[in-house]
Amino acid sequence: MRRASERHGSGNLEPMDLLWRFLLGGAVVSAFAVLGDVVRPRRLAGIFGGAPSVALATLALTVGTSGAVFASLEARSMILSSLGFVLYVSFAKSLLATARWSPWLVALAGLAIWGLAALAAGLFLQAITT
Repeated sequence: MRRASERHGSGNLEPMDLLWRFLLGGAVVSAFAVLGDVVRPRRLAGIFGGAPSVALATLALTVGTSGAVFASLEARSMILSSLGFVLYVSFAKSLLATARWSPWLVALAGLAIWGLAALAAGLFLQAITT
């Protein structure tokens, strides 16, 4: 199956492609929301609400439109980017625990760290694949 951008040249998606993205994404997000309601303690429920469900839906759609090889490259990128998220959480936790820093400032600085880590991961992937 050819990618949607190859079918249309301009990168626009067909209405059926959008419908499938909507349905699959909604189904996966709903499944993770149900899982989040079952998890105890309740503070862990948010972990299942966002990124994992969107990532899985995106990968499933990528397999359907671009093939498994391309999806595996995307999954590898997601894994390395998640390491940046771990750095973000560690940074935020250590600074917020001291109660001396504004949560907004910590969040913005953490996003910068996450972005730099993701950029470094992207450059690393580019270096090993060329």
